[in-house]
Amino acid sequence: MDLGLTNKRALVLAASSGLGRATALELAREGAAVALCSRDADRAEETARAIRDATGATVHAFEADVADAISLQALVRSATDALGGLDVLVNNAGGPPPGQFDGVDEAGWDRAYQLTLQSVVRTVRLALPHLRTAGGGSILTLASSSVQQPIPNLLLSNVFRPAVRALSKHLAEELAPDGIRVNVLSPGRVHTPRIDQLDAANAERTGRTVEEVRTATVANIPMGRLGEPAEFGRVAAFLSSPAASYVTGEHLLVDGGLIRGM
Repeated sequence: MDLGLTNKRALVLAASSGLGRATALELAREGAAVALCSRDADRAEETARAIRDATGATVHAFEADVADAISLQALVRSATDALGGLDVLVNNAGGPPPGQFDGVDEAGWDRAYQLTLQSVVRTVRLALPHLRTAGGGSILTLASSSVQQPIPNLLLSNVFRPAVRALSKHLAEELAPDGIRVNVLSPGRVHTPRIDQLDAANAERTGRTVEEVRTATVANIPMGRLGEPAEFGRVAAFLSSPAASYVTGEHLLVDGGLIRGM
């Protein structure tokens, strides 16, 4: 199936590893020119080089901290200059640290707000003029299954990820007349470094081994395994593409059936 992404211009945030990298790779496979960023310039360039080698696509690398307003301004300006415009924005950020209410101080709340919610607000604001100039496009935000069901020991994600979904639902209606679609895509247990981090934190908190935590988690997934980043990336590419031209305001899970709620 041709997704219609050939020569589309895409910016993917926080894409040096995990789900961001998988999304950037699949967009490039489908023919998009991609700009990506990481807080580490070397990691961003390594990722861009690997995707160029794998796909032959045009891929630009930039250093940016998505939690910082000035850094985001510089990123969007540089990325749109390099791409010659923008058709697809993929918002992404590393998850806020695990923890429970008594362990999160005022500074921790503020950092999570800046990283998880305000990064989306700022990037959308910066990208909108370019998407409107292009005559429309797609905004996709990568979130978490905590949008739909709280995850133990992930207080900050449980609070701010649903706010991202609410923002996207509102924007889908507001931006539809401009031909801009807005959706949210959330992983369940897709095997990334973030999952390894969370399993290690839960093992320490509960006094179990990482293997025991992982086994118990997989037992709750109807498909009986963790997902692979490429499986997530392919769905992200579809939702970002003209092939999903009548899909907006939606939240989709890639979770192997983990979340049972209607």
